[in-house]
Amino acid sequence: MHNKLYIQSYCRITNNQLWLNGKLIFEVEQNSNLKDFLKSIYKDQKMRYPKFFKMDNLSKLSIIAAELILSEKDLNTYDHNIALIFSNNASSLDTDRKHQETIDDPDHYYPSPAVFVYTLPNIGIGEISIKYKLKSENGFFIFDDFNAKFHHNYEQFLIKSNKSKAVLAGWINVDGEEADAFVYLVSENGQIEHTQQNLIKLYKE
Repeated sequence: MHNKLYIQSYCRITNNQLWLNGKLIFEVEQNSNLKDFLKSIYKDQKMRYPKFFKMDNLSKLSIIAAELILSEKDLNTYDHNIALIFSNNASSLDTDRKHQETIDDPDHYYPSPAVFVYTLPNIGIGEISIKYKLKSENGFFIFDDFNAKFHHNYEQFLIKSNKSKAVLAGWINVDGEEADAFVYLVSENGQIEHTQQNLIKLYKE
């Protein structure tokens, strides 16, 4: 059984800023809307994933965070056995509202399949799994706030019980024009010990 696990890398996306491992690597004007902000990150990071432009904002945020952390990793090291454990407090409410608007409009009533498909918060997890060919456990949980205790315990269990070789996890929340993401990779290697205290500290940075 492994003694300690570590946060190998982490990213923070909020307030129109993108931070990677504690360093600010991209930002836009504060008056930019969320859709344009996410599109700007996509272009700045030279991402290549055409499906990105069809996604809702929650899935876009999820893919961007995963790309920042996983794109430079050799996933064969983990046999693509990386679990995905995300949480937020708004579920897919942002897209649910758009879906409801199509239902409420009596003159143009027609629920859009392109919108409806994103009315579950774990769709972003599915997009990450497809893009990176991940084959492990995954889950999306709803809490009032980032629950460091839950994340720590679950992530420790997944790796120490040999269910996963690593865990990509964190908080992915979108509500209107507000985006808040804190995503990190937990494994046997790294500089920051995987503790509740460190998770809280990094989230609040």
